[in-house]
Amino acid sequence: MASHSALSSEDLIKVCVGSDDESAWAEFIRRFHPLIAKVIGRTARRQCPHIPPHHLDDLVQETYLKLCADNRRLLHQFQSRHRDSIYGFIKVVAASVVLDHFKSERAQKRDTGHTEAFAEQSAADRPATSNGSRLSIDDEVALRQIDDIVGTLYTGKVLVRNRAVFWMHHREGMTAQAIASISWIGLNTKGVETLLRRMTHMIQSHV
Repeated sequence: MASHSALSSEDLIKVCVGSDDESAWAEFIRRFHPLIAKVIGRTARRQCPHIPPHHLDDLVQETYLKLCADNRRLLHQFQSRHRDSIYGFIKVVAASVVLDHFKSERAQKRDTGHTEAFAEQSAADRPATSNGSRLSIDDEVALRQIDDIVGTLYTGKVLVRNRAVFWMHHREGMTAQAIASISWIGLNTKGVETLLRRMTHMIQSHV
């Protein structure tokens, strides 16, 4: 544990991604758990002010599962742009877990088709914040920052499409294949995958 506690956050991530070293993962939890729990709590209470503590614990566990899913795909894809960029990255992952959870709950209550419901919603309206229920959250969570960054990277129809693709994948949990099946997106599966990778790298460089 002592040797891992001396590692930089960037080096610790590399060790965790490349091995099942229990002491490395224990250090990962020690170092990042307070941040994950804080973001989960703040974001969840924006959605449900009286959310029970055990539900918060479940969302924290979901965040760890998401970070480790698909052979730690998200951590593999992370590229450090500055010393503390991993903290911004983890904030975004934790917040997206909460937003995905509540969007799924709302979708189930409406009993509507997942893809159809999303397609009917204007992509340009996704950053709406008038009721504070989507992206109007604490600046630390960084989701609003991400949308602002996307808005500076693209314009016009490209902005509408790219913003929609990004949120379909990261908030709706849609696969590249599912996104590509939506005709107005105008990309095949490989094209969606390439776009997502490019946008992720560009956003990380601005976080």
